[in-house]
Amino acid sequence: MPEGLSPSEVGKEIAEHRHKVEEKEKEKEKEKEKEREGAAAEVKGRERWLTITEAVLLAVVAILAAWSGFASAKWSTHSSLSLAKASAARTEANRAAYEAANLKSFDSTMFGAWFTAYVAHNKKAMRVAEERFRPVYLTAFKAWLATDPFNNPDAPRGPSYMPQYKLPEVAQSIALDAKANAYYAIGEQAGSNADGYVRTTVYLATVLFLVGISGHFKVRAARIGLISIAGVILVFSSISLIIAPKPPV
Repeated sequence: MPEGLSPSEVGKEIAEHRHKVEEKEKEKEKEKEKEREGAAAEVKGRERWLTITEAVLLAVVAILAAWSGFASAKWSTHSSLSLAKASAARTEANRAAYEAANLKSFDSTMFGAWFTAYVAHNKKAMRVAEERFRPVYLTAFKAWLATDPFNNPDAPRGPSYMPQYKLPEVAQSIALDAKANAYYAIGEQAGSNADGYVRTTVYLATVLFLVGISGHFKVRAARIGLISIAGVILVFSSISLIIAPKPPV
């Protein structure tokens, strides 16, 4: 039969047991510390990726916003110039129309003087009136007389209704009116294009706002949500810029 442990041996066993327990506790603490460091590193890595994503979004938005603002300014300038050209062409068309109306009025007045002399059988007055006819009206007048208007019921009602009677100012007025309409259409479309770029710039500003405030949220889910919404708006804005008419050179 073995003898019992002496008090000194019992104390030694208790000390060794206590040392082993402390070693195990230290190992557990080290494992927990490693787990905490790993979790912290993972969280830090996620935060880093969120920060990088925000920085990339801000950089892309800055470039796109600058381009959108430039395109909007170019289209606005093009619209203003086109509308100004339309206004100038319209003024010239009105001037040509007024000149044509004055010439036609003058021709009608001279014809009235001739017709009055004709009715009065005043050949001298008729000759004087004919001498005051403009060359183009005189040509139409002679062609009108050749139709025997005083005996032919189918004759034109006057020299101004003859095909020989032409007023270049009328054709010029019509051409200038068409030119003014074309310039106005171009200016209107350019203005619409400028408005489209301004609208896209507003979308990009919204992206800047969302990304800017996302960093102030401590809740990671909130940051991801804001960045996701900003990303969707950015994609939509990018597509809008791609399909939008390019600004004039």
